[in-house]
Amino acid sequence: MAVTGIGGFFFRARDPDALAAWYRTHFGLTAPDEAVWQQQAGPTVFMPFAADTDYFAAEKQFMINLRVDDLDTMLADLRRAGIEVLTDPSWDTPETGRFARVHDPENNAIEIWEPPPD
Repeated sequence: MAVTGIGGFFFRARDPDALAAWYRTHFGLTAPDEAVWQQQAGPTVFMPFAADTDYFAAEKQFMINLRVDDLDTMLADLRRAGIEVLTDPSWDTPETGRFARVHDPENNAIEIWEPPPD
């Protein structure tokens, strides 16, 4: 029997209500009266990293990756909202797509990924 998808992503927050509102405002993750997000089908990467990776902050145990279909528009919206966006051309390849990073108000890294066209 195989797993059919990720059923949830749960993490601690100093202010869960404020952090949920931030994700709702900037990424559209859940409406105020629901906790379930109906996502589009598409690729999901599940990958443990070495404990000493420098791919994300050493004091964090996870980094969420959110898939988008228009990275440029998403980044423009985030910048207009005053959110610092990090990009690096070396992150982008024709095989894996394009990437950017932001941090939420509790300094959790969020990788934003536009997969390559089919």
